[in-house]
Amino acid sequence: MSFHTRLISLLKTDPRFVDDDGELIPAAVMDAAWKTDHALVKLLLSDQDLKAKFFSEIEGHWVFETNTFIEYISDKNFLDNSYTRFKNRIGLTIGGKFLRERGEVALVWPYKDCVLEGGQTKEEEKRKEIFFNEVLAQEEITRLLDPKVLTNFTRYTAKGKQPVKDFKRDENGVIRENLIIKGNNLLALHTLKTQFRGRVKLIYIDPPYNTGNDDFGYTDGFNHSAWLTFMKNRLEVARELLAKTGSIWINIDDNEAHYLKIICDEVLGRDNFVTTIIWRKNYAPKSSAKYFSEDHDYILVYAKNKELWQRNLMPRSEKQNNLYKNPDNDPRGLWRPNNLAARNPYSKGIYSITTPSGRVIEGPPPGSYWRISKEKLEELDRDGRIWWGKEGNNVPAPKIYLSEVQEGIVPQTLWSYEDVGHTQEAKKEIVALADKDIFATPKPERLIRRVIEISTNPGDIVLDFFLGSGTTAAVAHKMGRQYIGIEQMDYIETIPVERLKKVIAGEQGGVSKALNWQGGGDFIYCELMKYNEAYMDRIQAAQSSEELLHIWREMAEGSFLKWYVNPSMPEEAVNDFIALGPPTQPPPNPKDLGEVSAGQRGLEKQKHLLAELLDKNQLYVNLSEMEDARFQVSEEEKALNRAFYGET
Repeated sequence: MSFHTRLISLLKTDPRFVDDDGELIPAAVMDAAWKTDHALVKLLLSDQDLKAKFFSEIEGHWVFETNTFIEYISDKNFLDNSYTRFKNRIGLTIGGKFLRERGEVALVWPYKDCVLEGGQTKEEEKRKEIFFNEVLAQEEITRLLDPKVLTNFTRYTAKGKQPVKDFKRDENGVIRENLIIKGNNLLALHTLKTQFRGRVKLIYIDPPYNTGNDDFGYTDGFNHSAWLTFMKNRLEVARELLAKTGSIWINIDDNEAHYLKIICDEVLGRDNFVTTIIWRKNYAPKSSAKYFSEDHDYILVYAKNKELWQRNLMPRSEKQNNLYKNPDNDPRGLWRPNNLAARNPYSKGIYSITTPSGRVIEGPPPGSYWRISKEKLEELDRDGRIWWGKEGNNVPAPKIYLSEVQEGIVPQTLWSYEDVGHTQEAKKEIVALADKDIFATPKPERLIRRVIEISTNPGDIVLDFFLGSGTTAAVAHKMGRQYIGIEQMDYIETIPVERLKKVIAGEQGGVSKALNWQGGGDFIYCELMKYNEAYMDRIQAAQSSEELLHIWREMAEGSFLKWYVNPSMPEEAVNDFIALGPPTQPPPNPKDLGEVSAGQRGLEKQKHLLAELLDKNQLYVNLSEMEDARFQVSEEEKALNRAFYGET
């Protein structure tokens, strides 16, 4: 039963909403909605899909989205049951309200009200994907975002690989394991919701910058709007995972930073914006730059609730502590001089001063004021808290004692590469650990250390769903934080997993020496169980038409095809498929065809055709279908999934 039909059927169970002929009375439903009728609310909450559509969760409470419900019911063709009735409304509402009803600035683009899975099985192969509309494809989206079956569980320890038998949990039932998950990050985030909703203290992500040179695979006119949809989908579920006192930090460059800021304002709340950090990532100018040498990235910082979020002070560096001296052997210990003059007007801040040497200082410098009164200056001087210089002839300087200042320093928004590293440093770190340099803009461990220091405490959960080379997980491991990393690319096993194995073994790169890291700990690796995604991988890896034809026969028997695809394989269709493929004889002059031969192009056409037959909603196995025999989930995997999802 469709979402639309189910809603009407459910509303008809309330006799107040039907006429003598048993037909629904929309006006009665709307009247009850305006009054927030308890019976109506209870009725809608009884269905999970209706609950997800017409309610928002706020701190464990479900709030009825009255406007969203009434707009849906009040459509003139509500009872028409035709999807065409929405054609003039799609994309014109934000947050359940039409643009004319919103007083704030809103960012609008094509397919904003859609869900884009955004999957990439390999960096070099970008598949065409569906934009699932939130109104028209409610059931498809629900199925797409359902929790997935997890497979290939492995625990990595200092002793090597170990089987996963159970999951450690704390007294509140929260999983206390470091997790590395392979699979599409949008689907993996929704999979994590049941166990980690409201539990994550820090989310740090370094998403594709959408520059045309990164991993975001949309190079046509959809590139910009697709990226915005891609990010919005992930930010919405990321917010659900954040703890009340949590924060999200997003690394980005000029190309999309300002659009991303507006999306974050909408999804995370403009009132929850904390700051924009400037990180100088390059230590030398690029002479090849066409206009300017781009030397910095941005890090957008948002709190889940800025009123509750608290940042930590940054630990003092040796350089900062070296500013404190004790030339006069003050018994209170090390100190540094402070400037007595300030620009802020102060009614008692203009007076003359006579130094111990007898020099008279007529007053503060022009345009400034002494920051304390004359009486306060004399009091501090009697207490030995004023420095007049070795000869007693200087402008007085109040002493700031190291023992009396805060244990750390307030973080600033300008981060230099001297303090937190640069891109070249990050590349050297990766090459040293993985012997590979495949990342264009990796992040140094010192940068991630500072983010984690400011935003978390030991034991807090850190999430990175663009795991990449694994820097976030590696630093979190060394700093005693619990971490979750998500990555879809195949290099997850050869780079981040291998890197974490070396961290456990006690590698001394990055921030290891500064943290006195000696090794230890463990993590669990697992994957979203593939179904149609496995067929996608096989299609892309196929080397011949014969191999593709064999895959097609398997797909027809056991995969989820699009609803309009005939699962049988008529001879005519097979012949047409073969005709698309490589010629039986090589072309006379392959060089005339450029780098890609006719045979290669024919094979690519066949691959594209088979990929288009697959239902993209069934790329992974849903948890609800774990018992279905066709997915061949082993009893051991079933038990581990029940343990992970907290089911007995």
